Amino acid sequence: MKLVTFIHQGFEKIGAVLPDGAILDFHGADPRLAVDMLALLRQQDTLMPIAKAAIAKAPASAQIQVSKVTLLAPVPRPTSMRDGYAFRQHVSTARRNRGLDMIPEFDLFPVAYFTNHLAVMGPGELKVQDHHLVRLDFELEVAVVTGRSLHNATLEESDGAIFGYMIMNDWSARMLQMEEMKLNLGPCKGKDFATSLGPWLVTKDELDLEKTERGEILHASMTCDVNGHRLSNGNVDSMNWTFAQILQRLSYGIHMQPGEVIGSGTVGTGCLLELNGSKITDNLWLKAGDDVVMEIEGLGRLQNNVVHVPERLLNMPSSLVGGALPDMYAGSPSGEAGD
Repeated sequence: MKLVTFIHQGFEKIGAVLPDGAILDFHGADPRLAVDMLALLRQQDTLMPIAKAAIAKAPASAQIQVSKVTLLAPVPRPTSMRDGYAFRQHVSTARRNRGLDMIPEFDLFPVAYFTNHLAVMGPGELKVQDHHLVRLDFELEVAVVTGRSLHNATLEESDGAIFGYMIMNDWSARMLQMEEMKLNLGPCKGKDFATSLGPWLVTKDELDLEKTERGEILHASMTCDVNGHRLSNGNVDSMNWTFAQILQRLSYGIHMQPGEVIGSGTVGTGCLLELNGSKITDNLWLKAGDDVVMEIEGLGRLQNNVVHVPERLLNMPSSLVGGALPDMYAGSPSGEAGD
């Protein structure tokens, strides 16, 4: 099932993408499905059988052409959102480009940081200000969303809690990130302005997942094009930590809830920071007007266009923006500025 959240005639609704590309409005198909995506996740045992029956019937009166809706992020208001660091190729390459050895702790345990679950968007315009546009970057990732609670979970319980998968673009304002990470608290303003999710949330039963001792693995190609030029190529199965392992670590000592979004971290070649440092691209950064298209096999196509909006706070403190730009790969004292 490919689940979507969308705006139609001024109302936010949820539904599913039908085989012919039309969207089934769940509310129009069955009033019991007049809920948002979080409610569907939290009440999946009751509501998902109703949704499957609605899709099987797919009344014509509840079908809407995709051109007549505005797609939002499938989960527009996640319970929380974290981003991981699961692809060794990206981590090791970004560190090497800054003259640093591979950090040995990468192989000891998976990590993730909280990012802004209130700045989630779907396909469409990415509105950014002046400070964001100083070395604006994309990050090609895959994300999962939980459908069940977790607490000190086993790997099996962690996989069982995953409701579905979607594409994630973790937008990064690299100059803001480089400044703030020198203070050793991790990224904030360099990351919190936007994260794109979508175009739909694919339930696990639609995906060919390989079961392993480390948890389930999705074999799916990943690409990113900027203005029609292919820049990134990877595969979800190159994650060195599975989502089950990440969730097991995250649930240690806490209660995770349905509707939490967990990103994989950047796939190898999946951002300009890495590509520029490897001399694959030459000081290339996103600018206003750029078209960024991410595709993951089985998960769809997520397209965003960069749009500049005027500044309101022209005197926002910043030691670097507007002045001399330092070496991109100087990073923070710990060297962790590559995700």
